[in-house]
Amino acid sequence: MGGVKVVLRNPRRELEVAGPLRVKALLDKLELNRESVLVIRGDTLVTEDALLGDTDEIEVRPVISGGCGA
Repeated sequence: MGGVKVVLRNPRRELEVAGPLRVKALLDKLELNRESVLVIRGDTLVTEDALLGDTDEIEVRPVISGGCGA
């Protein structure tokens, strides 16, 4: 039995979610604000309408915002 492997950062944890499903549905399921995270598959940033399959492994990283303080 497989699923989409999801690696979350800050704090780091891993989970599996049954696929296929769209990134937007995954973020809704995880109760994450899609504007506050980046979803990465391999080396590629994926959009919220991308379809994730059972063999996919993705990473969800928080968006780091900051400035130069100038």
